[in-house]
Amino acid sequence: MTLVERLTAALEHGRRGTPELLEGDMTPFELEGAPAPAEAAVLVAITDRAEPGVLLTERNANLRKHPGQVAFPGGRIDPDDHDAIAAALREAQEEIALDPAAVTVIGAVDSYRTGTGYRVTPVLGVIAPDLPLIPAEDEVADVFEVPLSVILDPARHTRAVGMWKGKERHYYQIEWQDRRIWGATAAMIVNLSRRLAW
Repeated sequence: MTLVERLTAALEHGRRGTPELLEGDMTPFELEGAPAPAEAAVLVAITDRAEPGVLLTERNANLRKHPGQVAFPGGRIDPDDHDAIAAALREAQEEIALDPAAVTVIGAVDSYRTGTGYRVTPVLGVIAPDLPLIPAEDEVADVFEVPLSVILDPARHTRAVGMWKGKERHYYQIEWQDRRIWGATAAMIVNLSRRLAW
C-alpha cells in the first residue's frame, strides 16, 4: 500500500475533531459574538519516505504577526483562490517554492478556529522526499521536517497555560529536538492525530 493510499484510508476511517480542537481557544460566548472569521488554509505536506515526515516552517523573527513561531506553510484564502486546497498550494509555493504539481493532494481536513479571527483549513498532501525547497526570505527563516510518528504521538501532545488579552488560555505544545510547536499549529496537529486512524 502506498503512502497516499494509507493516508486516504486513515482519513476515511478516523474520527472528526472535538469542538475543543475545532474552535481553538475561543469560548462559546466569544464564538457567539465574534464576526465571521477570515478564511485561511495551510498545507500539511508529508514526505513519501520509509519514515514519513511533515514539513514545517519557522517564521521570520522580523514578522509583525507570530514572529519566530513554527507553522505549516499557508495563509489567507484570496478571492482568486478556487478553494482552500488552491490557497494552501499557492501559499506553499510562495513561502517555500514548493511546486503545486509536486503535491498529491489527499484532501482538506477539519478546519480550526483561531483566537485571532481565522478559520484555518489544513490540506493534507504527499510530496517526494528531499525536494529543493527555498524559503522566502521575508517570511520564512527555515524549513524543516519532523517525523510523522512524532507529530502523531499523543504522548508528545502536552497542555500548557498562558495569558492572552488578559485571559487565561489553554493550548497544546509539542517539543521536538530544539523546536517548540505550539498554538494553532500544535492544535491542528493534535486534531489531525485524532482524525487519522494511523
